[in-house]
Amino acid sequence: MPRFSVIVPAYQVQAYLHECLESVLSQSCPDLELIVVDDCSPDACGAIIDEFAARDARVLPVHLPENVGLGRARNAGVARASGDYLLFLDSDDTLTPDALRAVADRLKETGDPDVLVFDYARTYWTGEAVRNQAALQLTEQGPAPFRLEDRPGLLRLLMVAWNKAYRREFVEQEGFAFPPGLYEDTPWTYPVLMTAESIATLDRVCVHYRQRRLGSILRTTSERHFDVFEQYDRVFAFLEERPELAQWRPVLFRRMVHHLGIVYSRRDRLPKGSRADFLRRARAHYRRYRTPGVPVPLRARVQHVLIRFGLHHTYRTLQLASALHRRVSRRTGKLLRGLRTAALRGHYRVQRCLPLRADRAVFAADDGRGHGCDPGALETAFRELAPHIRTAWVARPEHHHTIPPGPRRLVPGSAAYWTALARSRYLVSNTGFDPGLAKRRGQVLVQTGQGTPLGHIGLDLQERPAAARGRDFARLLRDVDRWDYVLSANRHTTLTHERVHPGRYTTLEYGHPRNDVLLTAGPADVSRLRASLGIPEGTVAILYAPAHRDYRRSPYRSLDLQRIARRLGPRFVVLARGHHAYDAPLTTSCGRVVDVSDHPSVQSLCLASDALVTDYASLMFDYANLDRPIVIHTDDWEAYDAARGTYFDLRAFPPGAIARGEDELIDIFATGHWRGSRSAQLRAAFRERFCPHDDGRAAERVVRRVVLGETELPPVVPLGERRPVPSAASALTREPLATVPHPAGAHPAAHAAALTDHL
Repeated sequence: MPRFSVIVPAYQVQAYLHECLESVLSQSCPDLELIVVDDCSPDACGAIIDEFAARDARVLPVHLPENVGLGRARNAGVARASGDYLLFLDSDDTLTPDALRAVADRLKETGDPDVLVFDYARTYWTGEAVRNQAALQLTEQGPAPFRLEDRPGLLRLLMVAWNKAYRREFVEQEGFAFPPGLYEDTPWTYPVLMTAESIATLDRVCVHYRQRRLGSILRTTSERHFDVFEQYDRVFAFLEERPELAQWRPVLFRRMVHHLGIVYSRRDRLPKGSRADFLRRARAHYRRYRTPGVPVPLRARVQHVLIRFGLHHTYRTLQLASALHRRVSRRTGKLLRGLRTAALRGHYRVQRCLPLRADRAVFAADDGRGHGCDPGALETAFRELAPHIRTAWVARPEHHHTIPPGPRRLVPGSAAYWTALARSRYLVSNTGFDPGLAKRRGQVLVQTGQGTPLGHIGLDLQERPAAARGRDFARLLRDVDRWDYVLSANRHTTLTHERVHPGRYTTLEYGHPRNDVLLTAGPADVSRLRASLGIPEGTVAILYAPAHRDYRRSPYRSLDLQRIARRLGPRFVVLARGHHAYDAPLTTSCGRVVDVSDHPSVQSLCLASDALVTDYASLMFDYANLDRPIVIHTDDWEAYDAARGTYFDLRAFPPGAIARGEDELIDIFATGHWRGSRSAQLRAAFRERFCPHDDGRAAERVVRRVVLGETELPPVVPLGERRPVPSAASALTREPLATVPHPAGAHPAAHAAALTDHL
């Protein structure tokens, strides 16, 4: 029995059918059957389907003797399906690469729910791709699976069949089937979501929804659009048969009014002269299905009034007035923004004519976030080693609380911000300043970078569009031309930067200033940090910090942290830190799993923890300076490498034990292999290659060279002579701290040997 049955009805789509079917058969999850239904198509669709069936046994062709329409063609495919889950795909659309693998992983993670809802992107004939605007409803935060009443916002998504995976037994048990008609998805999707006992979401684009230049059925002007009334009759008839679902009647009524308003107002739907008749029928449906006493949202009241009373001419007049108001508002807003921008540019030009202030320095990190990272460590070092330099920190107002006393606070885009950029001698950042910055003679720009790169950066991303996400490489090179100094922690970073960021800057291979605290902190600092995080004494704190996936809008959650904590027992605590690019936690704090995504200092979390679990985050290179255990979780290495690109195979040169799955990760900690001798050997080799200069004085060397002009800098402490503060767990017994059952049928010695192979 295959995992998936993908059902594709085909009718007059010979130009697109090849691409559609290839997108299914080339999936990295091959456990599928592809049921292609030829709806008696008059073109070459039938022959194309037979060609695919001849070369791939997973293709099941179905040829209907007469044309029955999209809904009934799907029903014919469902009747022949044998997979655990049903997926529908229109024959001019495509699955995105690895979509089924992502769906399979999410289904497993959420316990095989009745329905899994995933995302799509509209792809235009111009090549443009636009993601669904309601994608925020697909967040994977919170408990899953759930019921519709827990996430009613799902009803705001496009009500189509092809953005979901359905458990086949659930569909058969409920007797769901597609009716005939143009809007056949409506009486399928609403009942399915309302009836499902378990629903989950996948925040990933799995379908490319083709927007044809011509030929789209829904954009064809026809009286067939009157079919929408019959389909909503079916939806409300379903509610009448299921009294337990009566709570959804007001919601569906509002969705119906919204849908009718769209069909009525779109100029490409209804034939000329039929709008008044459509509005009369809409008024009848409004009165038939309205639930008295249920409030109508303020923003929808005008639409409800016009449909309720059938005010055809009033509706058209208000539409025109609304369009005019939007146009005027846009132009007015654009004018005001233009005037403000012009004023600030004029102010900046004036300030650039004034003398440069040699005692001023401006710092920024992560595009306006709080005080931290390498610029934060350098700002502190400026004040300590060069007290004659007055510092300022650029951050958005919501992050000003992270700025310590001392530096002046600047808001990006303000007049004070432009004054500081125009007249400060030193500019320090790990990303970049405003593109309007015109570097003056005598200004010194220090680019600290964002750590040792494993994934591709700079110009190497030109060949990785999923990771680049429309990055402006011309602007990148303009930024590079402004750099005077670039910081590096090792030879690998130096060689990579100088190749992918070609410029005339000087590389300072001094180490990363942000890591100084990892070498200078003491046991009292560790105790204080653990107490502030609520880590009980005698426990092992695991810091989990996965890498940013450029191609995802929400954190990649491949591990069930609650399950891991339960399996490892009370002597382990998990600190979960999501990447700041998502602005979302990895998990909810519960018991021995603590979300620390909002903690202002990742270095403090490193000091407080006893081990790091990550996949491809550059944090591993920083953490190695502590000489504490690191465990690498590489469950999706191939996908990450394909999307982002990597500079070396982490699996061949890891900083510690490697886990390829959740159970393997649990075993590594439960058996003590996470801090075994083999893990220590791997970490030592990793530190020798990537941590040669991080001895606690990197920031001092930068300030002495760049600001004080010294050439005789403090020598680097050899790796063997460094004494980073020990972790709290280093004093605990070396016996395994937890016990988990061995796999069924496996001898304990054989199981331990298998684990050793992964180290």
